[in-house]
Amino acid sequence: MATTLETLNPFATAQSQIARAVERLGLSSQVYEMLKEPQRVLSVAVPVRMDSGRLQTFQGFRAQHTDVIGPGKGGVRFHPAVNIDEVKALAIWMTFKCAVLGLPYGGAKGGVVCDPSLLSEGEMERLARGYMRAISPMVGPDLDIPAPDVNTSAKIMGYMLDEYRRLHARNAPGVITGKPLVLGGSPGRPGATGRGCAIVVREAASRIGLPLKGAKVAVQGFGNVGSHTAQQLQDLGCRIVGVTDVRGGAYDPLGLDLDALSRHTEAHGTVQGLPGAQEITSAQLFALDVDILVPAALENQITASAALSIRAKIVAEAANGPTTPQAAALLSERGILVIPDILASAGGVTVSYFEWVQNTMNFYWSEAEVNEKLERMMVSAFEEIWTMSSEYATSLREAAYLAGVRRLAGAMAARGWLE
Repeated sequence: MATTLETLNPFATAQSQIARAVERLGLSSQVYEMLKEPQRVLSVAVPVRMDSGRLQTFQGFRAQHTDVIGPGKGGVRFHPAVNIDEVKALAIWMTFKCAVLGLPYGGAKGGVVCDPSLLSEGEMERLARGYMRAISPMVGPDLDIPAPDVNTSAKIMGYMLDEYRRLHARNAPGVITGKPLVLGGSPGRPGATGRGCAIVVREAASRIGLPLKGAKVAVQGFGNVGSHTAQQLQDLGCRIVGVTDVRGGAYDPLGLDLDALSRHTEAHGTVQGLPGAQEITSAQLFALDVDILVPAALENQITASAALSIRAKIVAEAANGPTTPQAAALLSERGILVIPDILASAGGVTVSYFEWVQNTMNFYWSEAEVNEKLERMMVSAFEEIWTMSSEYATSLREAAYLAGVRRLAGAMAARGWLE
């Protein structure tokens, strides 16, 4: 199994995906040159006064991939492993999520190198406000619109929104999405990524003749995305048999009680130790005899060795970049249907778009209206990618990149960027 830095570097992976799509479509190399690097990358130092009185400086980043279709859009993550290549890759993947769903955005992403488990609530607030002060010159409702991501939340977005208002002396709710409802957030936003993932799983299962009633599901990651995906799939009739997080896992072949699992996680901060369930690792989770596997954690979780152990019929990438290129090739060779991250995890940015639209109009929709619009857009995107996959005799992943690159190249041509 290859484990070189290039193989596991998400930025190199993203670049290779673009290059392959440009070549397959027979487009000019200029398209690749314009998409291979973000247009802007900002590195910032964020000084925070800690509860002890000590001043600590945190490193942060914000990358904007391309504005050829519209303003940047993408989350902000607080995590110890944040680095500049990860942020650049995530910005690229956001571009393709938006392109696949037909949203009027380019991709962006931000992150701060920190361990939120070691920070108090006050320190988290000061870090969030400091980060917004650092990146504020390059964000705005028509420039770049941040949102929650790993270890950030609606509360954190509220702090950032308020800091932006203080800096610019104007109320601009559309500068942030995923914020609290009372500040202009959208109903349906917290569970949107999980709902969107469940929708495309349902569509894929229908295409391959897999009944969802009683279908066994394993989920890696039980944060916002993993927990909502699990609940949505259970609502469709699936049986969630295994769940893992960074500290451990829980397995029950008869099906886990998601309500009990949620209460346990809230009380203990992990799914590990759920009463009545067997302990399980992520490696064991990947090898379970299930119908559907949902990686909903971080990048590079499904490696080549893990891919050889997977027995699921469908892998739905609710996380960003969870599968290495070698693993993706192995899964394809083994006939396992992979719903790529730029489609499977696009529900969140789609409802963020709805939130931005509502902020712009200052007119708000019900949760039922939001969910109906999400359903329609996810189904339409899935159908387009499924059709393109058949047309080009290729995987759903490559079909999604083909669709995205074609749309981006069309926008470049319309702007006169291509000779």
